[in-house]
This record gives sequence, C-alpha cells and structure tokens, in this order.
Amino acid sequence: MTKGILGRKVGMTQIFSEDGELIPVTVVQAEPNVVLQKRTLENDGYEAIQVGFADQKPVNANKPATGHAAKASTTPKRFIREFRNVNLDEYEVGQALSVEAFQAGDIIDVTGTSKGKGFQGAIKRHNQQRGPMGHGSHFHRSPGSMGAAAEPARVMKGKKLPGHMGSVVTTLQNLEVVKVDAERNLLLVKGNVPGPKKSFVKITSAIKASK
Repeated sequence: MTKGILGRKVGMTQIFSEDGELIPVTVVQAEPNVVLQKRTLENDGYEAIQVGFADQKPVNANKPATGHAAKASTTPKRFIREFRNVNLDEYEVGQALSVEAFQAGDIIDVTGTSKGKGFQGAIKRHNQQRGPMGHGSHFHRSPGSMGAAAEPARVMKGKKLPGHMGSVVTTLQNLEVVKVDAERNLLLVKGNVPGPKKSFVKITSAIKASK
C-alpha cells in the first residue's frame, strides 16, 4: 500500500553518515497533514484519500473551501492532493498524518513544480545544436526548418520550438529518505527534489522501487 505526505521544500544541506560519508540532502518540512475526505468506489468511482497541508488565511478562503474543511474539523488548506492505492480502513476524516509514517531507508517519489526559467531558445530548452558560427553562415541559434511549406502548409504539432521553459509538474523517482526528525516534522531526502525553496511537494512511496 502507498504511504504519502505533503510538505514544503526548505532547502538543501549536507550531513555525515555513521561511516563518515558526506550526503547532500534536501530538507522537507511536513507538518501534520489532515485527511479532508475519503473517496470511495460507490460515490466517486475510485478509492483514495484527500489530504490537506498548510493552513490558509480565512480571508483568502471561499465558502466551499471553508465548508469542506469544516467537515474534517480543520481550517482551509493551501495545498490539497489525493493519494490512491491506500487502505481506506486505516484512515478517518480529520485524522492527522505525520512524518513518522516514513523511516530512514525508505524509497520515495517526490512530485513538485519545477523552477520557472522564462522564455528560452531551442538550444537551451530542447538541447539542440547551433549552426556554424563562421564562413558566411547565417544559421546560428535559430530553430531550423519548419517543415513542408506547400503541404500541409503549417507547423506540425509537437515541433520543438522556443518558448516558456520550466514551471511544470515533475516527479523525481527512487529517492531515499536519509533521516526522519519527528520532533521538528522534517524529512531529509538524499539528493535534490523539484521546485524552488518554500514550494509545495508531494511525497509518496516509490512506485518503481525494486521489491
């Protein structure tokens, strides 16, 4: 069954293992999450739990969000996600989920929104090569041919062109939990995770980890 929790990326640091190995880690603060709703086959067509994280100011919450959170006896949340492949009997609406669900050595997947990099050219965005820079070449960093001009007389869908880069939902798989600090609600994850500092992330049991 899947374990999961929502958190906020604090930043990166480094720790030393017992044998003196230096390990770069990302610190994720995961204050207790609240189960807002249980999705069932009868009502929703699938089974899942809906979890909320990070209290929202009442002035910024509308009435539907406030009423939805009130059913779980909590305040409206800024970050809400669902976890599937769970045993619904183990959860109740209003239940708090903490980092103690994980332990050192667990293999996890982390989903977040990657850093936005603005408008970028085809070379940086798609790792394309530039043209020759000398000998009268007029082709340097442009995206190249747009395809047939007569038929179909349009740019084919999927053509790799310059445009907005980053700021997309992405997942890093098979990361390792190095340490769990239950007192401060912290997870230390080996390596980097998607997103800038203070961004929200979703942590779940690794879906492709070797059993």
